[in-house]
Amino acid sequence: MIAITPGCTVARYLARRLAELGITHLFGVPGNHLGPFLTALRAEGAIEWVGTPTEGGAGQAADAYARVHGIGAAAVTYSVGAFNLLNACGGAYVERVPLVAVNASPPYEQWQNQRALGLLTSHMSPRTESNLDAYRQVTVDARVVSNPGLAPGQIDAALTACLTERGPVYLEVMEDLWDEPCAEPEAPITRRERPFSARNRSMLDDTVNAILTLIEEHPGPDGRPRPIVWAGEECDRFRLGGQLTDLMEATGVPFCTTVGAKAVVDEDLPQFHGVYNGHASHPDVHWVFKDWATCRIGLGAWSTSKNLGGEQCVGGDWVMAAHGGVSVGTSYFPDVQLERLLPALQDALVKRYGSDGLAADYYAEAHAHHGAPADRPAALTQHRASLHVNGSRSRHREHLTYDGVFDRINHFLGRETREEWTVVSDAAFSLIGSMNLSLPAGGFLSQVSWLSIGWSVGAATGAALAPGRAHARPMVFVGDGAFQETCQEFSTHVRLGLRSVVFVMDNGHFYGIEQMLVHPSYYATGQDETGPDFYNVLHPWHYDRLAAVFAGKDTPATGLTVADTAELDALLARLTDPADPVDAGPLLVRVRLRRHDYPRAMAYKVPKPGTTT
Repeated sequence: MIAITPGCTVARYLARRLAELGITHLFGVPGNHLGPFLTALRAEGAIEWVGTPTEGGAGQAADAYARVHGIGAAAVTYSVGAFNLLNACGGAYVERVPLVAVNASPPYEQWQNQRALGLLTSHMSPRTESNLDAYRQVTVDARVVSNPGLAPGQIDAALTACLTERGPVYLEVMEDLWDEPCAEPEAPITRRERPFSARNRSMLDDTVNAILTLIEEHPGPDGRPRPIVWAGEECDRFRLGGQLTDLMEATGVPFCTTVGAKAVVDEDLPQFHGVYNGHASHPDVHWVFKDWATCRIGLGAWSTSKNLGGEQCVGGDWVMAAHGGVSVGTSYFPDVQLERLLPALQDALVKRYGSDGLAADYYAEAHAHHGAPADRPAALTQHRASLHVNGSRSRHREHLTYDGVFDRINHFLGRETREEWTVVSDAAFSLIGSMNLSLPAGGFLSQVSWLSIGWSVGAATGAALAPGRAHARPMVFVGDGAFQETCQEFSTHVRLGLRSVVFVMDNGHFYGIEQMLVHPSYYATGQDETGPDFYNVLHPWHYDRLAAVFAGKDTPATGLTVADTAELDALLARLTDPADPVDAGPLLVRVRLRRHDYPRAMAYKVPKPGTTT
């Protein structure tokens, strides 16, 4: 029989288990059902409560915290809070982010009254499993804790699933259980690895041999193999950056990343050649990936519409290792784990081609490649160099453009600032514009599959507080429409003194990406004679003035507007001066852009004059 000790309650049990997993901050919006848990959390002392203006913002913060640290948590109150958190949990489910969603529900007594008499109290629904059923759709494990004796087992099972499946879990705990006694935590919560049997070894060997065969069957014009690796999201979620780096350095094989895996390893690696995003890729990245390379090896990459940038499928000369299996051309090998494939593939490639045997000198090879543009090597060299030097200070005052802003930011991050930054990019033009920044490992966060607009503002809170990058300043890029969704989360930046820099890309109060997706012909003229679709027009805000709204006597915040290159240059110079008042707290920057401007990476969607869409 398990001993029940007076010193442990359900609330303390959950708090201790979260702390054991290294969680230092819990995000959420309080309520009466949640109060006893938060009181116990403070008494335990290991986890700090971070109250956010909205439950959605709490989920965004917990999501980014988990991307950096490995697991995060948010806590809310039943129904009205839980359904607000549901969107963030859906994003974590799609993007495989380990997030613990704690939902404090009405007490057991009230549920008994509802069953017997139909009596409803605040936040309750006649459907007693309404919250549970909703969360079952977007979690890898969902449980209702209604018996203190079962609570330890249920909590442990959910947290184990969270670590093992690398996805969100849901714990609904009735209010009157929080202070009930339960057993003390016993064995630590650990990830349960899938077994690696003789059958798995055989499957892994067959997979590696199939990849080697694919490489050999697709040589370049000189007869040498020309593979390129496409590193993806699962390299980040499974913490495989070290193995990925080992593979590149041992073999010399060139690689790109998906948008979602940007900066999964240091982008200073000589084998790195940019973010491949289909038609939205930098032209030289696209050429290397699709024309120079003769086969493509996706490692942890997801074939999503955002990663493929307008392309509809992969081809027979692709390898795609993700979701627990590997497709090699038209063959599929199930139950092959990425963390075992990477070292096995490295060993096989080194054995076949020698150490550094796949290093690519395509600058020289492009001269001999029939049909390659004569200036291609120079263009490639320029692109490789542009990862660090493009966007130097402007000599002339010019109106800002998306590309001009990100080129200038690239130079600032690579050459001017001495601080460490984490770039947090929102969806749409902000994401497309920021994908070619050159960043260190772990220096980029984005939500590229779920694409919930406004995610970045709340996410910056979690990114700033997560162990490992807590000293890095968040630099946020968010569209004006996205910012209107979650602007109040900037209040948390101010409250905590995060020293974040939030660039609101204001293209004239306008949903630019929606216009691009529905009627891209609007961008073909470059003039206002054909107005945007009425539903894409936003109410204009003075975004910079919100800093004064959220600032307090002891919590400074600054709001500024930049509309031309000289103003942006002046602002970035101020960010390098620790004594400047803009560095005393969060900074909210309204970046004035023209409505017809868009990142050059989206040009493939804009029809040429005289064509129709």
